[in-house]
Amino acid sequence: MTQDTAGNEPHEPTPEERAARDRVRRRATGMTHHQTADALEAAEEAAGDLDTADTGTRAEIAEWRRITDVLFDHGCPYAPETDAYVQGQLTARKNRCG
Repeated sequence: MTQDTAGNEPHEPTPEERAARDRVRRRATGMTHHQTADALEAAEEAAGDLDTADTGTRAEIAEWRRITDVLFDHGCPYAPETDAYVQGQLTARKNRCG
């Protein structure tokens, strides 16, 4: 099993990771669980070996996994504005000092 540092380790995401996650969220908007599961499978196949993949690719796979998990027992299509994780990130960025 691969260590998915882009998705699981607490850290400040790089601009590449943020961009990858944002692309996935835009693409996933309106998708059902089965559609995101198909997209995840396609992304994993395209990525190949995650141990050698760049951080953007690992972040993309991690976000597809997270969204697919969120939709597992959810009857509605994906929407970032109702995704508690995404909204928490946006709030944290907005309220960040510095």
